[in-house]
This record gives sequence, structure tokens and C-alpha cells, in this order.
Amino acid sequence: MIAVLMGGNSAEREVSLNSGEAVYQSLKNQDIECFQFDWQGDNLDDLWSKSFDKAFVVLHGRGGEDGYIQKQLEQRNITYTGTNSSASEQCMNKATTKSIWAQHDLPLAPSVLANIGEPTPIINFPLPWAVKPILEGSSIGISKVADAKELDKALELAWQYDDQALIEQWIEGGEYTVSILGGNTLPVIQIIADHGFYDYESKYHSDDTQYLCPCGLSNTLEQQLQSIALKAFNIMGAKNWGRVDFILDKDQTPYLLEINTVPGMTSHSLVPMAAMAIGLSFDELVSEILNGE
Repeated sequence: MIAVLMGGNSAEREVSLNSGEAVYQSLKNQDIECFQFDWQGDNLDDLWSKSFDKAFVVLHGRGGEDGYIQKQLEQRNITYTGTNSSASEQCMNKATTKSIWAQHDLPLAPSVLANIGEPTPIINFPLPWAVKPILEGSSIGISKVADAKELDKALELAWQYDDQALIEQWIEGGEYTVSILGGNTLPVIQIIADHGFYDYESKYHSDDTQYLCPCGLSNTLEQQLQSIALKAFNIMGAKNWGRVDFILDKDQTPYLLEINTVPGMTSHSLVPMAAMAIGLSFDELVSEILNGE
């Protein structure tokens, strides 16, 4: 029996419910015994009262990608899909991720960390800047700062989500993502957002966001992105499946953005799209994730 863990109480709850529903329907299509569990942050006792062999984790954001639910499952010796608790915790924290990647000379935009209640750090890289909470996904709480006078307002927004915010040089360029499944990279997808950058609205609600697969890059550059993504994924200790996001500047120099250990599995989602590009149906993708090590 498979428990599909979905919902959660993060800012990505709505997306997780959609992802969970898609995974649940796929498992049923494959005659796999399963049930949906809408975790709401305080009802885990209801889950432990049920009998199941494995959890399919489709909880996005805090609680689902930060290692919390994984740790709860580990304490009960229940197997689950995806990355373990300690690696999940590191991957969810953008500042920690960047620090680890920097130690391995991976390509990163310069950044500084701003703590709530403390003086703003000296920023010695040029405008514009991206200001983002360190523990949110789906581009929630991110601002583009084109004038230094806008920084305080951007930090206030980011600090609504976390006590720490990352101030990063804004790299103008194309957005690309590399999905990883079972230790292999899938075809790169180019994302063309309908308004400026790939924010929450573009990800989940806009029908004008374009996804290009093939991505339009040369084979050499696509393979370079795949190689960097796989290295970035493995360095963080991520397992089974996930997604690594990039910006390519006007000179086609890649910069790593972040890693997602429980990416979306909705109709707008990128991992299913990349899987489809190699002939893997949604049901086959779900099966691969379920049975992956």
C-alpha cells in the first residue's frame, strides 16, 4: 500500500494538492494500491494510524522538501520516494546550497545573506539584484531590485517568509531546467515566462508561459548543463529524482539557481514534460520514481 503525501501547510499547498492528485490517479491507473493523505501540518497521527508500505512524497516547500516529513518517516522505518531528510534540509536552504556548490567551483551568481534585524550587508556586485527568502520554493517572495532604494521593501517581503534573505546578482538571460531521474539527466527545457521571470504565476497559472523541449541550445551546451546539473544534484546528496534550475546569460554562460527535491507533478510541471521527451509516459515516470533507490 502506497501513501501519497500531499498538501502540507507551506505556501505551495495548492500545487502539492494538484501534484498529489495526479500521482494518485496514475498509481490507480497502474492498479497499485494507494491512498491520498492530505497532511495539514498537525494531523500526522492520522497517517500513522493507517497501514502502508511506502510513502510517495509530493509535498512541496516547507515540511515536504526541508526534511521534516522524511525524518518522521525515517523514525518509523517507513520507506519513501526521493531524497533523505538531511540532504533535503540542505537542498531546501538556498544559502546552504550555494555555499556547498561554491566549495565545488560550480557556476554561481555572487550573493550575500541579509538577516532580519541586522544591518544590511555590503553589496559589492552590480544592480539589478534578486532578493529571495532562503526557504521558499516556487519563486515565492522573490523581488527584482533595479534601484538600491527598492532594497528595503524587497527585504521586508522576503522576511515575511524567513528570517534570512539572499541578495543575489540578477542575471539577465534565458531560464533552463534539467530534470534528473534515477541518476540520469533528462532533456533540458527552456522556460520563456510571459512577464519578466518565471514566478509563481508563470509556473502554475499562466497559459502563456512557454516551455521549449528541445530547448534550442547546441548539443554541446545542453550536455554541459546536464553535466553541471548532475554534479550539483549529487554533491547535495539528492537521490532518485529532482530538478536543477539555471540562468544562461547573454554570452550563454550558465549560472546555477537552485535545486528542487520534490518538483511539481502537475499538468504544467517540468519533470513530466522532460520525461515525455524521451518517450516516458506520466505513468511510467511515476513508476520510476516509486521504485527508484
